[in-house]
Amino acid sequence: MSLPGTAKVPFGGDYNPEQWPQDVWNQDYRLFDAARIDTVTLGVFDWALTQPAEDRYDFALLDRIVDRARAEGRQICLATGTGAHPPWLARAYPEVTRTDFEGRRHRFGQRHNSCPSSPVFRRLSTELARRVARRYGGNPELVAWHVGNEYGGACYCDLCAAGFRAWLRRRYGSLEALNTAWYTTFWSHTFTHWDQIEAPSALTEHWRGPDHTAFQGITLDYLRFMSDAMLANFLDEKAAIRQSSPDVPVTTNLMGMYKPIDYHRWAPHLDFVSWDNYPPDDTSAARMALTHDLMRGLKAGQPFWLMEQTPSVTASRDVNPLKRPGLMRLWSWQAVAHGADAVLFFQLRASRGACEKYHGAVIGHAGRSDTRVFREVATLGAELDRVGPATLGARTPARVALMFDWDSWWALEISDGPSRLVRYQQVVMAYHRALWAAGVDLDVVAVTADLTGYDVVVAPVLHMLKDDLPERLAAVATRGGTVLTTFLSGRVDTCDNAFLTDVPGPLGELMGVRVDEWDAREFDVVNPVRLECGKDGLDVESRLIFELVIPQGAEVLGRYQADFYAGTAAVTRNAYGEGHGWYVGAGLDQAGIDWVVWRILARHELFGPYPDVPELESAARIAPDGARLLFLLNHRAEQVEVTARADAVDLLTGDRIEAGGSLRLPERGVVVLREEH
Repeated sequence: MSLPGTAKVPFGGDYNPEQWPQDVWNQDYRLFDAARIDTVTLGVFDWALTQPAEDRYDFALLDRIVDRARAEGRQICLATGTGAHPPWLARAYPEVTRTDFEGRRHRFGQRHNSCPSSPVFRRLSTELARRVARRYGGNPELVAWHVGNEYGGACYCDLCAAGFRAWLRRRYGSLEALNTAWYTTFWSHTFTHWDQIEAPSALTEHWRGPDHTAFQGITLDYLRFMSDAMLANFLDEKAAIRQSSPDVPVTTNLMGMYKPIDYHRWAPHLDFVSWDNYPPDDTSAARMALTHDLMRGLKAGQPFWLMEQTPSVTASRDVNPLKRPGLMRLWSWQAVAHGADAVLFFQLRASRGACEKYHGAVIGHAGRSDTRVFREVATLGAELDRVGPATLGARTPARVALMFDWDSWWALEISDGPSRLVRYQQVVMAYHRALWAAGVDLDVVAVTADLTGYDVVVAPVLHMLKDDLPERLAAVATRGGTVLTTFLSGRVDTCDNAFLTDVPGPLGELMGVRVDEWDAREFDVVNPVRLECGKDGLDVESRLIFELVIPQGAEVLGRYQADFYAGTAAVTRNAYGEGHGWYVGAGLDQAGIDWVVWRILARHELFGPYPDVPELESAARIAPDGARLLFLLNHRAEQVEVTARADAVDLLTGDRIEAGGSLRLPERGVVVLREEH
């Protein structure tokens, strides 16, 4: 099952009319008409209203909400309402609330406070989903089901410890296999009975927080288990929905590069991917592009829904900057450029109280239509109407793959050494930024992905190597492609145990190098690196990690300039088959990463149309009818002028563009071209 069928990009968002009297609903729908809002997400946090007691369900209010949306001709994304459990449930069954990392049993409050291993929670949440689906599943306006909300966090209670032990039995089959995987001969940890195994927490294997563990294998498996436990909650509700709504697709809103949950493990179970985009600041264009591509890559390039974004400000951070004029529109079109088939907001009307009362909304507390934010939303809605179905179902024609792996992320950052200052996400973002600046169309893929369609595979800090990945990477180079990896790659197997061979383990032959030693320093310690390729040279800085790379057939393209290892290899390129393996052993600065990545792209002629225009993002999608759509996004606060590369029609204005003609993008401007060849 794929994305819900719609006539255009759905436009709207989270709507909570249960917070308001019905005269406000009348005002809201008039404003929705003005803003071209055609899709509403309903009932996300309605559990306490639809089930006020264990033995009583009351759908009267939700009936009125759904009926009104239908009468107004809106598409409905209907939630099961289980994003937070009600007070009566925690009072009647205290074991439903979570136990935190420090071992404290929580009482009722907040959200993300339901133990995923609680049989009571699973039974009652599943029953609510079943009843909601049975009641509303036949509505023709229903285009999608929304289960839970932003799954996350963790629980360390006795129920989860028991669930962990059951999960381990299924994974390893025997205590002998488990002891081998966890290397339990260390520190007298050999387990002789399953009941001896504890959840890794501040009371057991950890000190100084979740990233400091004596046994990485135990903690890594608990991270995997907790991700799977919450997935089981999702699957409970999905199965209940399917009993009476077999054809409407089911999703839940993911959170992008969210560390606690391995979304690759979830992706096969989502009918389509949806996610919530809340960047940390207003200079996050590259980061958002990476995350959009990651979300699209979860289901092998299938388009996704942008389920939430703020039209103006968030309310969850210490400082919440306002989106500058034009930024909401620009970022919305960026999402479409990278594969979004829906553009939705949180929230449509601002909450009056509680922690999100200052969170941005399409309609503010005063209910006005003459605010800048509302006008910008209405303008975007009109543009999406104008474009119609042109972008729906379009795919990204990527020949470059960037690998993203939760297991490597987890394993790297719970490791004692070489450096806790090396952060997986930051390294991946730096290599992605080099590709993004070059205008490359790329897929962000799992380590299990089929690599046969890619000319270049970039795999930064590929710390953990699983199954046949080394052979598949070697195959890319053998047929003429290029594989790039970095320091701290090829270090451990699936159980987080070191390979009993030279670093970078099974990647050594492909990379043509060996690493015997590595140096780690504070961020203020710089070792310069001289990069040279033919007559092309550049002096850059490296920080944090310095592997002493010994070529084993590889050509040296970068050398350290300081310390006792001055003159030794920092960056290498190895001829392998018809292609290359590049190894970057140093924590290069952005200029150094750009130099390496752009040398690779030049070999394969994979630059975008305007790589020399800073902060002009380009992204292509191929529509189902074969048309090439080119998105140009100006992230600068000034006008940009470029030359059109092909005859085209601007889908936002209807203007015809001739090849060689001028394209002017105002500050934060957008052009969507349907090219003619």
